[in-house]
Amino acid sequence: MAEVDGQEKTEQASGKKLSDSRDKGQVAKSTEINSFAVFTTGLLLVFMTQKYIGSSIGNLSLSIFHDAGKMQLNKDLVVDYAIKGIGFFFSVLAPFLVGLVIISIVASYGQIGFKFSPQALAPKFNKLNPLSNIKGMFFSTRSFIEIAKSLFKLTVISLFTYWVLKDFVLTAIGLVDYQVDEILKFMLEASYSLIMKIGLVYAAMAIVDFAYQKFRFGREMMMTKQEVKEENRQSEGDPQIKGKIKSMQMKAARARMMKDIPKADVVITNPTHFAVALKYDMGQDSAPKVIAKGMDELAQRIKKVATENGVPLHEDVALARALYKVCDVGDQIPANLFKTVAQILAYIYKIKNEKKKRSIV
Repeated sequence: MAEVDGQEKTEQASGKKLSDSRDKGQVAKSTEINSFAVFTTGLLLVFMTQKYIGSSIGNLSLSIFHDAGKMQLNKDLVVDYAIKGIGFFFSVLAPFLVGLVIISIVASYGQIGFKFSPQALAPKFNKLNPLSNIKGMFFSTRSFIEIAKSLFKLTVISLFTYWVLKDFVLTAIGLVDYQVDEILKFMLEASYSLIMKIGLVYAAMAIVDFAYQKFRFGREMMMTKQEVKEENRQSEGDPQIKGKIKSMQMKAARARMMKDIPKADVVITNPTHFAVALKYDMGQDSAPKVIAKGMDELAQRIKKVATENGVPLHEDVALARALYKVCDVGDQIPANLFKTVAQILAYIYKIKNEKKKRSIV
């Protein structure tokens, strides 16, 4: 298991680390998959367009060598053959090359999806150091692995090619009795059979390499416990800063709450511990709403503000405790407490109405 600063990498890579690595262009990608895709696509394109390519090459050859003995080299002749060469390239070779480029892009997209990474395209001047480049090419674990892979691939394909060609050589002994067209047909069939079989071997090697690249990338991306803690700390923020922000938010919410107390209809109190301010708007609310609540020191402040603004205080130990426990500021009271609260509000409304009548008289 790899180590970083003496710590063992034991944790799987987090989503953030994988995303950051992807932004830098670091992904699990097998070049063998791309090579196999280009190889097989090129083979299929040649197979499907063999007649067209053959006739195009034949026509170009005839046009070049038909009057080769009589032609005189001059500017017009060079321009004429240059135009023919350009036409041959765009009509025969360009579509073939474009097809290979497209399949290479598709193979890359199939492995890693689409991701434009400016960081990966940014120039890395440390790559210009020849000493570090030589060290990376010849004295790194990855370079040794890549060399071993190449040697293994070359050995396997060579042995497989020999094994296939050995049978064709034995069969070719009887070609002396064949016509020219039959010999040509045998050569084409043998060539395509060889290439297809090599392609299957290449496919198996590409799949194995893709699995290895995934495994190696996963190992490289693993994190130490300290890296995980540091990332969590960065993503969640500094605890001290978070505490200050939370304290400021609570202070602001408490200030808003205290401003709403004068609007309350009643404050339910437990003489020393709890105070809950309620307001009921019959036209808007389906039940009384808690607009402020507090315990101990805050409860005393709520009672003081309520008294200063003429809001009635009603002492009910059990009700005050229940409201404080089950309701947050802004919540409507639960149904099981509605009857008790309604009786209190009715009593308070009755007292208020009597005061109004006395004041009018």
